[in-house]
Amino acid sequence: MPTEAPSPEKLIDMYTRMWRIRQFEEQAEYQSSQGKVLGALHTYIGEEAVGVGVCSHLHDTDYITSTHRGHGHCISKGADINRMMAELFGRATGYCKGKGGSMHIADFDVGMLGANGIVAGGFGLATGAGLAAQLRGSGQVAVCFFGDGAANRGPFHENINIGGVWKLPVVYVCENNGYAQWTAQADITLVTDISSMSAAYGIPGVQVDGMDVMAVHEAAGEAIDRARAGEGPTLLECKTYRFHGHNYGDPQQYRTREEIADWADNNDPIKRFSAHLQETGVLTEAQDEAIQQQVADSIQAAVQFAESSPYPTPDELYKDVYSYDIA
Repeated sequence: MPTEAPSPEKLIDMYTRMWRIRQFEEQAEYQSSQGKVLGALHTYIGEEAVGVGVCSHLHDTDYITSTHRGHGHCISKGADINRMMAELFGRATGYCKGKGGSMHIADFDVGMLGANGIVAGGFGLATGAGLAAQLRGSGQVAVCFFGDGAANRGPFHENINIGGVWKLPVVYVCENNGYAQWTAQADITLVTDISSMSAAYGIPGVQVDGMDVMAVHEAAGEAIDRARAGEGPTLLECKTYRFHGHNYGDPQQYRTREEIADWADNNDPIKRFSAHLQETGVLTEAQDEAIQQQVADSIQAAVQFAESSPYPTPDELYKDVYSYDIA
C-alpha cells in the first residue's frame, strides 16, 4: 500500500536535512585536512537520499543502527550537529565526551543506537531492539543501515533469518554503493542485487534508486508500516554511490575519475531533489539559497562550538570503559 505523500513542509525539512549532511561532511573533511578532526573519517556525500528518505518516517522513539559511515544517519535521525562536531574534534562536549570519534557517535534520546567500525556490527543491535519493542508491544520499529560488503558476513544472514522467523519490527536497509571499502562489489560476489537475498529468508526484498529521495521515502514508508503492523522485516536495497573516497585520504585507485564525475554530475541526490521540488512548486530559487545559507551558518556555529569546547580531562580515561563488581 503506497504511503501518504509528504506535505510541502515535510519535503522542505527533508531537503534541508540533505544539505545539512552534505555541508557537515564537507566541513568535516576540511577540518580533517587542517588536523583538527581526530581519527578516521568516512563521509556520506552522495548517499544523503537514503538516510533522509528512510528516517523521514521514523519517530524519536524508533531505533536505528549505523555503520562506520554514520554522520548522515545521525543527522537524518535528528542528532545535534554541535555535539557531533565536538566529538570529531575530540572535545568533552561531544557525544562520547571526545573519546569515541567519528565511528562511535550515538544519541539514545533520538533512537540513534550508534555507529561502529565493525562491518555488519549493527545487525544484532537492531534485531535486539526490534525484539525488545515486540516484547513491550510498544509499536516501535528498528532500522539497520548497512553497506553491500556487510551482506557477505555472518551477522547479515543470522539476524535477517531470526528477524523473519520471529516477525520482528525491523527494516534492514542496504546502502549499496558498489564498493566494499576499496573493492568493486562485482569482484567479490556473484550476487550484486542484495535485495534478491530476501527470498532465502521468506521476507520481502525491495530495490530502489538510492539517489532519489522520493523513491527511498516511498519504499521505506511501506517497509516501516509493515514492520509496525507486526508483519515482520523487509530487506530494502538502495542503489547509491559515494562521491568521495572510502575514507578521508583514500587515493581511489580502484575507480576512475570519469566514473566519479559521471555520478556527481548526473545523479547528485540533492540536485535531483531540488529540481523536483522546484518543478512541483514546493521550492523557489530564493528559498533554496536561503536554506543553504542557514545550513552553512549552523555548520560554522558547530565548528565554533567544537573549537571552544575543552578536551576531556585525564580522569576521563577509565570512565565509560567497563564496570565490574569486586565483591
